[in-house]
Amino acid sequence: MGRDVRVVYRKFDESLHWHQWLEWLGEDEYGVWLGGRVGAVSQRGEGLKLTAKEAHVQLFPRDQWFTAIFNDAPRMTEIYCDITTPVEFFEDRVTMIDLDLDVIKRRDGTVLVDDEDEFAEHQVKYNYPPEIITQAQASCDWLVQAVVNDEPFTTVYKTYLDMVR
Repeated sequence: MGRDVRVVYRKFDESLHWHQWLEWLGEDEYGVWLGGRVGAVSQRGEGLKLTAKEAHVQLFPRDQWFTAIFNDAPRMTEIYCDITTPVEFFEDRVTMIDLDLDVIKRRDGTVLVDDEDEFAEHQVKYNYPPEIITQAQASCDWLVQAVVNDEPFTTVYKTYLDMVR
C-alpha cells in the first residue's frame, strides 16, 4: 500500500496525547485516509499501548475541526470522531490538538457525545480562547447529525476499510 505516516494527537498545552503509525491509503474530497490493520499499535502519551483487534481507517479532513476513526466489525464503536483543531499535514506525519469532545456512533446506530465534562474542565485548565470553544462545539453539533446522514460516514469509508482488512 502506501507509506507509513505518524499520527500525533496533542492536548492544548502541547503535551502528547495519543500517537501511532498508520498506512497512507489515499486522499479524496473528504481528506486524507490512513489505515491500521489488525495488530496496529496506538499509544497514549508515553504510557498505555493498545493493539487493534479489528482493522480501522482514520480520516484527517483538511480545514475541519475533527478527525474520524472507522472501525471494522465486530467492534461495538463503528465511528469515533475526535473534535480537534484543524489537522496540520507534514510529509511523514499529521498532528492536531484534541479538544476533548468526541462523537461516537455505535454499530447499533446509537449516537452519543462523550467527554463533555472534560471539555468544560479543560476550558478552564487550559484557558481555551472563546473561538476555540465555539468552533469545537459547532463541529460536535454538526457531527451528531452527519455520522448518521452524510458522507463519508455512511458508505465512502468502507472503500478504505476494505484496503486494510
